[in-house]
Amino acid sequence: MSTLPVKKEHLRGIAALEAECFHQPWSEKALELLLGKDAIGVVCVEGDEVIAYGGMLLTLDEGQITNIAVRSTHRRRGYGKEILGALLLAAREKGAKEIFLEVRASNAGAQGLYLQYGFEQVGTRRGFYQHPREDAVVMRKILG
Repeated sequence: MSTLPVKKEHLRGIAALEAECFHQPWSEKALELLLGKDAIGVVCVEGDEVIAYGGMLLTLDEGQITNIAVRSTHRRRGYGKEILGALLLAAREKGAKEIFLEVRASNAGAQGLYLQYGFEQVGTRRGFYQHPREDAVVMRKILG
C-alpha cells in the first residue's frame, strides 16, 4: 500500500468515493481544488480503482484537512493511516506549522485515528454537519 499525489485522472474515482462515504459529497469539479498549488491531495489505488484519498488546503503556514475517505470494502486495513501520514508529511514539506480538521462528533473511529497522530480537540462547531445534523469536533495538530 502506498500513496500517490492526486492527478486529474483520479478525480472521477475520488468523486465516486465521496458519494459512497459522505451525505454531501464534493463534486468532481470541486475536487479539482486538490490539484492547485495551495492544496495537497493523495490517493491509494488498486488497479484503476481509488480505494482511499485525502485532501488538505494550505493557507500560509496552516493546513486544513478537507476529507479523508476509504472505500467501505477496504476499511480497517490501514488505508486511513496511510493517507493521514502522507498528508502530514506533505504539509511539513510545504512549511505548514499546524493542521486543523473537523470530524463528526459521532465518528469515534476517525477521532481515535487523529488522536493517535497527535491531534487534540480544540473546539466544537454546533450543527456543522447536515444530513444528519450533527456537531463537529475541531481538532488541531502542531507540527514539530
